[in-house]
Amino acid sequence: MTDGISSTATTETVEPIEAPKATRQKMQIFRGADAPELGKDAMPFVGVDAGVMAGFAKLAAAQGGEERVAGEDVRVLFSMPGGGMSLCYSWFKSGYVLPRHSHNADCIYYILGGALRAGTQILRKGDGIFIPADFGYTFEALEDGVEFLECRNATAFNIHFKGNDDAHWDKMAASYRDNKDRWKEETVKPTDRVPA
Repeated sequence: MTDGISSTATTETVEPIEAPKATRQKMQIFRGADAPELGKDAMPFVGVDAGVMAGFAKLAAAQGGEERVAGEDVRVLFSMPGGGMSLCYSWFKSGYVLPRHSHNADCIYYILGGALRAGTQILRKGDGIFIPADFGYTFEALEDGVEFLECRNATAFNIHFKGNDDAHWDKMAASYRDNKDRWKEETVKPTDRVPA
């Protein structure tokens, strides 16, 4: 060894490693105003048994025969062509209660405004939650409702209803019945409200 340089060092040429090829060839712009509603084609129902059908009947009765639930607005902002990731915008109005369910894709929620209760946790603007694929959950939108982004590692995913006992269906039905008229009037999203 001379001057800290090993006499066994070689001068062979090493080829540079190529960066992976991009899977998409260009940027894709999406606009919220053009976002379609999330439908059953992108999110088919799974786990629909007699108990779930009875629960759906309770919800329909609580809505007074109205087909669309005024307490929710879920839109697909971005869905990668050919599969991959997707981004949805969700607004659940005050007092809205979700059925217990899971999806067959990982998901991250990022709260934009308002608040929700998931179990014992209250999530507010700037908070988030990771929900792994097939993990059952529910939440309730609090007094101002809640808006959030849902980022998934899939463009098509199911909704699997699970663990909804009569008490939970009754809670959802009461939410629909007690809030349906107010939800129609609740037109200002949490992110558009002027702080008091």
